[in-house]
Order: sequence, then structure tokens, then C-alpha cells
Amino acid sequence: MTATASTAAVVPADATGFANRRILVVDGHEIVCAGLRALLCRQKWVERCIGATDRETACKLAFRYEPHVALIDLLVAGQSGVEIGEAIRQSSPATRLIFMSDSGRISALALRAAGAQGFIGKDWDCASILAAVRRATLGRPVFLSAATSGPRVGLSVRERDVLRQLVLGATNPEAASRLNLSPHTIKQHTSAVYRKLGVRNRTEAVSRAHSLGLID
Repeated sequence: MTATASTAAVVPADATGFANRRILVVDGHEIVCAGLRALLCRQKWVERCIGATDRETACKLAFRYEPHVALIDLLVAGQSGVEIGEAIRQSSPATRLIFMSDSGRISALALRAAGAQGFIGKDWDCASILAAVRRATLGRPVFLSAATSGPRVGLSVRERDVLRQLVLGATNPEAASRLNLSPHTIKQHTSAVYRKLGVRNRTEAVSRAHSLGLID
């Protein structure tokens, strides 16, 4: 398979030194791979975003470009995404691995065992995906799927979305924009999250989510 790469304009590092990041997207569905690359290439902090739809191409690109982060589907062309991630790390040891899925079902234990930085759900909104990738390139853990742990605290899908925004550091207006909800609705969901987690504020919510295994 012929690999292609898209390059955004190189920009100087900002005050935090965050710029010129290289991202590798590995997904067996060309439309998904192309969509994620198009999204990432529009970001000023992304120097290059490359894509592969199979293991062999992914490893070749990893060796050539040494990406800061590789976004890998859990199943790529019938092959295990975890095994592909291991192969990528052999080609580029410093690359951080983020696994993706449209099912939202993977345990934090399995991700840690695979040496992953975290997880991204394909059903996440664009802003959340971008925020997660930014965190990963800085060496920070990415919010993991709460599907396995969620029932213990009874969070709804929307409440988990809001909790994810809290973890990513979004303000209520930012969360409302990212989730296409009104600020009032965000406030209601946030109150519900606090109540179900037994906490009083954002800081306690993030800490409790960590202790319950909702995030890594």
C-alpha cells in the first residue's frame, strides 16, 4: 500500500514549547484514517500527520518519521491493534500509543499492559479528540473509556462525556461548545456527576474518577 502524508505549516513553539508534533494514524478504514488526518493537519501544533491502513505501512512510517503519538484502532485489517502498537514501538521506541475504538469497551488494565498512553473513542467530538492528542504528545495520560467502570457509579453516556471534559480541563462554556449543549445543560450534568461520584467540585471529581479507574 502506498502511504501518503499531509503537512501543516511549521510554526514556532509557543510559550510551553508545544509545536511541530508528528502524528501517525493507523486505521483499516480509509475514510476514518483520512478524516482524522484532515482534522489533525488543520492544527497549528501539528507539523505532520501521516496515515496507514495496515501494519507493514505503519511500521515503515514510524521508522521514517518517528511520530510523537500513534493513534491505532484496536482492530486494523483483521490484525490486533495492540500487536501493531508493539511493532510500532520497535520501529520508534519514543512514540506514545493511543488506542481507538468505536465500541468504547476496553479496560484500563489492558491498555496499561499494552504500554498505551490512553484511549480515544471514535464517537468523541472533534475538540475532545484534539485535546486528548495534545495531552498525549506532552506525555500526559489520556482519558480512558469509562464503559467498563461506569456502572459502578451509574454515570450515563452524556455524564461520562461531561466528566471527560472536566478531566481535559474544559470550562463549562467550552464543554457546552464541544458537546453541542447549552451551558445550563452542562451545569446540570456536572451537578449529577458530582452527586454520583460523591464530590463537591471539579478537582474532587477528577481525583475520584482516577481512584475509581475511570481515567488513567
